[in-house]
Amino acid sequence: MITSLLVANRGEIACRIFRTCRDLGIRTIAVHSDADENALHARVADTAVRLPGAAPAETYLRGDLIVKAAVAAGADAVHPGYGFLSENADFARSVIDAGLVWIGPPPEAIEAMASKTRAKRLMGLAPLEHVTESDLPVLVKAAAGGGGRGMRIVRRLDDLDAALEGARAEAASAFGDGEVFVEPYVEGGRHVEVQILADTHGTVWALGTRDCSLQRRHQKVIEEAPAPGLSEQLTDELHALAVRAARAVSYVGAGTVEFLVAGNRAHFLEMNTRLQVEHPVTEAVFGLDLVAEQIRVAEGHPLENDPPRARGHAIEARLYAEDPAADWAPQTGTLHRLAVPDGVRLDTGYVDGDDIGVHYDPMLAKVIAHAPTRAEAVRRLSGALERATLHGPATNRDLLVRSLRHKEFTSAGMDTGFYDRHLDDLTTPAPDPYAPLAAALADARTTTSRFGGFRNLPSQPQTKRYAMAGEEHEARYRHTRAGLEADGVRVVTATPDLVVLEVDGVQRKFEVARYGDRVYVNTTPLTALPRFPDPTAQHAPGSLLAPMPGTVVKIAEGLTEGSPVEAGQPLLWLEAMKMQHKITAPATGTLTDLPVAMGQQVTVGTLLAVVVPTQGRGELRDQPHTTRTPKEP
Repeated sequence: MITSLLVANRGEIACRIFRTCRDLGIRTIAVHSDADENALHARVADTAVRLPGAAPAETYLRGDLIVKAAVAAGADAVHPGYGFLSENADFARSVIDAGLVWIGPPPEAIEAMASKTRAKRLMGLAPLEHVTESDLPVLVKAAAGGGGRGMRIVRRLDDLDAALEGARAEAASAFGDGEVFVEPYVEGGRHVEVQILADTHGTVWALGTRDCSLQRRHQKVIEEAPAPGLSEQLTDELHALAVRAARAVSYVGAGTVEFLVAGNRAHFLEMNTRLQVEHPVTEAVFGLDLVAEQIRVAEGHPLENDPPRARGHAIEARLYAEDPAADWAPQTGTLHRLAVPDGVRLDTGYVDGDDIGVHYDPMLAKVIAHAPTRAEAVRRLSGALERATLHGPATNRDLLVRSLRHKEFTSAGMDTGFYDRHLDDLTTPAPDPYAPLAAALADARTTTSRFGGFRNLPSQPQTKRYAMAGEEHEARYRHTRAGLEADGVRVVTATPDLVVLEVDGVQRKFEVARYGDRVYVNTTPLTALPRFPDPTAQHAPGSLLAPMPGTVVKIAEGLTEGSPVEAGQPLLWLEAMKMQHKITAPATGTLTDLPVAMGQQVTVGTLLAVVVPTQGRGELRDQPHTTRTPKEP
């Protein structure tokens, strides 16, 4: 009987496992890096053990330190969560060798399936060894781990070597294993997976299908169960293949077998020998707690002969701190407020006031809706996301809401190319035109509350400036004996927190929250601008500024001040939130300044380089061109 459990992970998944442990009466033990000392998972655990350092390679990827922490804290068992060491057979062995219970499959099963190359061979398939023009397009993938890390689509043979090099570096950084392989890239398919659960007595459950086709840069964005529109024959085939894969390696515990479905044909992709990020949709449909089932299986309890009956439909959306207006750059800072309406499930590793740091992936939360039908689940989730309170760094909330309401998704006609076709339309800014006025009126009431009310004197029109959706907006209003007035609307109510405007005979409510110069009006974020620009905030033309905080992990070979550069030429690489960001020259010209060095930590807006264009050869820009690679599982 397990009485104390250490989670070898962090953030949302650690908090989610701890929740089940509390329900079962199991004492919880967290590990945390220095950067995570005050993280939620470290605060809610009964015991927390420090892993010195901040980078994953120094902390959450150090299996020796984690086993030592488990023994020191008196743990009976170790749960790996997902990502980090969850698919590392050597780590599983070290846990078992220390006399602890491993909440996962046998190390031999991990070795057989966690490497995608070995898994394919086990299923009678093989990666491409020698790529030719006729094989294109192909996909370069990391053999270990998941979540789109170490993955590149190659459409030109000349790009293959660079794709292999980049994928190896990213895979080594994320998973401690730089092995990659190449396979054909099937376009227009759907990403469908089967959740399995197996015990030590020979029973294997196939817990339905999930559709994870909505992916951006190979990172899953929206997942649902069951996968819609599959024939009964294809569903049965997927279940049978998943059970076959599990039995082939004597699998134990929770795992996922992934397929690419094109037409009515399934292509085996991989088996993930761990719990998946999207496991809550299966839990909702089958009425299970998969973490509790993992623990019961690890304790030796048998599963029932048949799984529970599936009921209804569930959809999950991943909420990320990333800015669509800045090419999806990860965002850091204080999460002032995160709340969703009743009726949906929220899995998160943050609470109000927590800081979102630079060292780990930027997923804030998962929001899950369950309903009797798919259409009802779509409506419930999109409505909850639309009404959610998100005060802090920029997020992908608008993308999620619009994706859920897109006709291709609502009709279940989506595939993995959904965002290739629709991303621009789904991310076109649509800010509320009355948000600046509401912010200004609320601020006016805050000022009058602080310094006294109306003094019965004539008032000149007041003006306030705000940045909204990348553009500057001006709001004008007047103090009168009757209260606040503005052209084109009737001010019904104006308080520091709530403004009600009547527009064309319809009253509209605007909830207003302020954090310094950052203002939130309903779901619209604004930045209050000073009356006069700060002259010290100017940069030389051609300055490339850091789009996010991070670490300079590479500078192009031979690059020095005075070097000639071509437009699009890579200059340096930043690593932030487990992603690498390539900074390229915005124009052909001369590199006149390179003030950063390898290993240097930078903050948003730090000067990285200055490129002075050759006359007539390029356009001056004050922001770097960046390309970035996907996040973790």
